[in-house]
Amino acid sequence: MTTSSSSKLVGKLAVETEFGNFLGDTRIRLLEAIGQHGSITQAAKTVPISYKAAWDAVDAMNNLAEQPLVERSAGGRHGGGTRLTDYGRRLVALYRAMEVEYQDTLDRLSEKLGEGGDVAQFRILLRRMQMKTSARNQFVGPVSALREGAVNFEVSLRFDGNQEITAMITRESAENLGLAIGREVHAFVKAQSVILMTEPAARTSARNHLWGTVARIHEGAVNSEITLALPGGRNVTAIVTRDSVAALALHEGADACAVINAASVLLATFD
Repeated sequence: MTTSSSSKLVGKLAVETEFGNFLGDTRIRLLEAIGQHGSITQAAKTVPISYKAAWDAVDAMNNLAEQPLVERSAGGRHGGGTRLTDYGRRLVALYRAMEVEYQDTLDRLSEKLGEGGDVAQFRILLRRMQMKTSARNQFVGPVSALREGAVNFEVSLRFDGNQEITAMITRESAENLGLAIGREVHAFVKAQSVILMTEPAARTSARNHLWGTVARIHEGAVNSEITLALPGGRNVTAIVTRDSVAALALHEGADACAVINAASVLLATFD
């Protein structure tokens, strides 16, 4: 069976030492560019990384290797230059050969597991884990409801089985995101946008009320970071003042509700 490209696993080989990263894709490409151009300036532009980062990487590799990988010369009749040593060329060739074997192994694994859908699910998990955002809170799940207004769209996504979070976005944004019932959507909420309350009978105009248990309190000089553990296993984090922590009598194990305005929820989709 041939694994479809949509569920193909693509690996990146890295060589680590007790002192940290020794070789990886970026450093190998740097070495290859040095071998091609004989100039670390041009090699840095080719990768691309900064000139300083290129020299730092070369110094680190030379310090960790049994023999120098790169030799440099300064001045002279034809100016300075940088070149790979024989040892450096052999190391690059060995890395590329190992990379081919590594990818072949992943391809065989993909073929073996592909029929059960495990590869596609694994790729989805890796994609979620690799995403970086400044928003402290992230939720992901299928769109469970779309409510169209004159100007805005109200979008609900379901996470942890039966919990929902709702966002209010413009019609244009809804069209750009290609939203539809069942489509996977990522929702982001900054911790500063999360309000906490402890009174079950309290009413607010906010669309989202996520009840949980205080799992951690990290106190700062002025503000405190409060993390609530939600029933399904997810967490939501809020930044509140130290006075608010005292006024709400928050402590680990206490019940609290994260209140989030729908307009504070940002949405993203990935093809």
